[in-house]
Amino acid sequence: MFGLRFPRDTREHANSFYAATAARQGAFPALDSDIECDIAVVGGGFSGVNTALELSERGHQVVLLEANRLAWGASGRNGGQIIGGLGHNARKFRPVIGDEGVDTIYRMGVECVDIIRDRVARYNIACDLQWGYCDVALKPKHMGWFEEMQREQVDKGYPHPLTLLDAEEVKNYVGSDSYIGGLYNPSGGGHLHPINLCLGEAAAAQQQGATVYEQSRVIDIQYGQRVTLRTERASVKARTVVLCGNAYMQGLVPGLQGKILPASSCMIATEPLSETQASSVLPKNVAVCDPRTALDYFRLSADRRLLFGGLSNYTGLVPSSYEQVMLQKMLKIFPQLEGVRIDYAWDGQMGIGLNRMPQLGKLSDNIYYVQAYSGHGVAPTHIMARIIAEDICGETNRFSVMSQIKHHSFPGGRYLRRPGMALGMLYFKAKDYF
Repeated sequence: MFGLRFPRDTREHANSFYAATAARQGAFPALDSDIECDIAVVGGGFSGVNTALELSERGHQVVLLEANRLAWGASGRNGGQIIGGLGHNARKFRPVIGDEGVDTIYRMGVECVDIIRDRVARYNIACDLQWGYCDVALKPKHMGWFEEMQREQVDKGYPHPLTLLDAEEVKNYVGSDSYIGGLYNPSGGGHLHPINLCLGEAAAAQQQGATVYEQSRVIDIQYGQRVTLRTERASVKARTVVLCGNAYMQGLVPGLQGKILPASSCMIATEPLSETQASSVLPKNVAVCDPRTALDYFRLSADRRLLFGGLSNYTGLVPSSYEQVMLQKMLKIFPQLEGVRIDYAWDGQMGIGLNRMPQLGKLSDNIYYVQAYSGHGVAPTHIMARIIAEDICGETNRFSVMSQIKHHSFPGGRYLRRPGMALGMLYFKAKDYF
């Protein structure tokens, strides 16, 4: 048995492999005097940094405020996997957004990956970008999903042909007996170092004229024709504000907080593997994920560590001994790694929405928000940032599609919504098991 605890955080980065190998070890200054700007962005993860970059590229004067460090939250603690698609099953929103809206969401799910590809090339961002992604199946039902996914992508003219893999073929990508097949995407998905990507994009935003502040938590919003954001030391007045705090808004806007559930996930990173060990685990260096509710996801780092994630749950709690729990999960899939040392272990929270579609909208004419990527945000954050920038600049079509989708608050109020969702996750875990 093991105990449970809430994740413990400081205002510095978690003790992760990513933080230890971040390209920039310095810091941006804290806001310590009152300023004014055209547009203020709150939150220095992928959504906020890319919103600042998109708007700066369009000539706007942008200030970015991060409460802790850039990529401090989910943007810097995730599996580093680039996965296309936007939300879960856009077809269910057809009665609201129509066929054209569904097609728009599909195209955005392709574009979000291309934005990363283009941005890394344009700004020469060193983030260990590697293409190749593989979904893996644990049971025949999963293979049925993959077959349907492949057919749909062919029908829509997806530019990266997917390859179905049987039980033997999947071992060419994942050196394990755990899987009965898979679906391989050669160039429409992959993996990278997420903190270095986010830092590189922040540097690009600075090059375009944006001003970045860290350790500058927004504690109050004063609404009006010009919005005032009050931090712990100073304030920012802006014509337009974009809120990108996601799971870490900490009650700044209670109406938004009720629509998102912070859920936990854990990761470990091994010591660097030998070439033989790395090849035995992931021969083609792809990112891997299974389709369960409480999934496993893993990949190799540039220095051949296995980064292994999972233990997703809606209680917000993590096992006190999660490093050992994750190690046993890893060894179940890769017994050949018995005896390998674990060098890093970390946890964090992601924002879950009820309908699994990113939440995009406005609190007022001049305050935007985006949140709730539901564990699938590295690529989708980039297209959401672009859509917000488009709307601010008068290109309203894609923002209109996304903002028509309704997002309800979690039932049960402040105290009962988390236990209710935790029970729901147990139900889906049981379905996965049986």
